[in-house]
Amino acid sequence: MIDIKLIRENIDKVKDNIKKKFQDEKIALVDEVYDLDKRAREVQVKVDTLKADKNKLSGEIGKLMKDGKREEAEEIKKKVAETAEEISTLEKEQETLTKRIKEIMMVIPQIIDDSVPVGMDDSENVEVERYGEPVVPAYEIPYHADIIEALGGMDKDAAGRTSGQGFYYLLGDIARLHEAMIAYGRDFMIDHGFTYAIPPFMIHSDVVTGVMSFPEMEAMMYKIEGEDLYLIGTSEHSMIGKFKDQILKKEELPINMTSYSPCFRKEGGSHGLEERGLYRVHQFEKQEMIVICEPEESMDWYNKMWNYTVEIFRNMDIPVRQLECCSGDLADLKVKSCDIEAWSPRQQKYFEVASCSNLGDAQARRLGIREKGEKGTYFLHTLNNTVVASPRGLIALIENNYQEDGSIKIPKVLQPYMGGKERIEIKK
Repeated sequence: MIDIKLIRENIDKVKDNIKKKFQDEKIALVDEVYDLDKRAREVQVKVDTLKADKNKLSGEIGKLMKDGKREEAEEIKKKVAETAEEISTLEKEQETLTKRIKEIMMVIPQIIDDSVPVGMDDSENVEVERYGEPVVPAYEIPYHADIIEALGGMDKDAAGRTSGQGFYYLLGDIARLHEAMIAYGRDFMIDHGFTYAIPPFMIHSDVVTGVMSFPEMEAMMYKIEGEDLYLIGTSEHSMIGKFKDQILKKEELPINMTSYSPCFRKEGGSHGLEERGLYRVHQFEKQEMIVICEPEESMDWYNKMWNYTVEIFRNMDIPVRQLECCSGDLADLKVKSCDIEAWSPRQQKYFEVASCSNLGDAQARRLGIREKGEKGTYFLHTLNNTVVASPRGLIALIENNYQEDGSIKIPKVLQPYMGGKERIEIKK
């Protein structure tokens, strides 16, 4: 959510930003909110004036009564009552105006960074750099579900009986490898100065609308029936929500935390769920990182954060690339975002395994996360990034470490989490 002052002072900038995001239907909303805000301020001035007049008149009544001027006092009482009624009418209008202004401001997109490439959708995202050589081995790499099943590591049929499509059982060494990735990502972030956290896995609706746009919420979130609770789609939601309505001190900043959670997503829409594989599922696990910092530091943190993910995947012998998200692919709250994509030797292309975002002051403004310092009280910046998520990260790990005999080579950084095991062999 942007500052209303930006619409008052630079309405063209707001409209140009909307055009860059190919959301021209929202331009009319900018004009509407400009007029509503102008009227709201006029009403506020009128209410303040009337309240001052009312207080002045009320003060005169007692004096007139004391002087025995009852008739004059009664006339002023009538004026006070009329003024009070006018104030009440204006305050009701003000309430309506405020509500509509908030509704519009919640859908006006955040001002994107000047460095963001302009494009309509994810097909126009821009590759920035590759890390590691994308290798295609001489032998065939089977579909990841077939590899995992040959290793005795998955049962989707049983999950279908217990939970339906989009769920799975991970078993044996594959389940252990999945947890090893998460644990390694956790320890990597702790070693880089991040505080570890396990947050609530359910949050209230005001936190949901504070961290994401309504269309995202409807597409992603599972609601708990009969309660004001939603299952989180990522631990960023509850981690940023932790600081709701807080005024932080300068010496507390930056706040950098890494959090573990299961994640729950509807995964509806055209892409659908995978019947056999693990790429699109309703439930997965993730290690996340979040930062809350001074506005002038957020871009430095953004670059640090996505680089951490690159380093983690390269340490697991997985080639990756950084893909800059174009304007049309940015969610409305984001200032800048990039995806880290892992190489798939089976498909001979990259696929997304992590996403890093700088949200500027959008979440902080919605949730009331501020700092009180020498410059006064102002909204901070928030950022989030995937450390590692499974099973997508697991797919990348398995494909890039698949051996010709059907076994999986375990990267050295994960071997301590696997009891020193170096390979996962096919079950005889």
